[in-house]
Amino acid sequence: MMTQEDFKQEVVRIRPQMVQTARRYLDDADEAEDTVQDVLLRLWQMTDTLRLPLDALAEVLTRNFCIDTLRRRKPQVSVEQMEDVADDTNGSELLERTMRMIEALPAMQQTIIRLRHMEGMEMKDIAALTGSTEVAVRKALSRARRALAQKVMNHSDQ
Repeated sequence: MMTQEDFKQEVVRIRPQMVQTARRYLDDADEAEDTVQDVLLRLWQMTDTLRLPLDALAEVLTRNFCIDTLRRRKPQVSVEQMEDVADDTNGSELLERTMRMIEALPAMQQTIIRLRHMEGMEMKDIAALTGSTEVAVRKALSRARRALAQKVMNHSDQ
């Protein structure tokens, strides 16, 4: 079991490394400091179960907190949201643009996204039709969705 004094000494030793890791991920000194404080609070809450040294655990927690922060910061666009926007007055223009983006995807991703979202097919049926496994179909669909979302985000930034 770790005492309060042990914890304080360990924090003094590992804090600079944690801040450096957080700054590398977040590119913002204030946000990095906030993240490190959150991690230290989490570690403090776990002191009953912790053992020295804390370097590895602190590094992993810092990295995960930073990744969570970055995920919250980055807007996500789903295919369903794109379909909702397509119902707007400019829907036909957006739909045409989306179709061009789909056509720019690799052939297998195009096929899978069309079969899933336009034809409404199940994963197992798409796998059978493409001669692939369900896992491969899911991965390809995920990649296609991410690529489309990225293209939509890039286009909306312009």
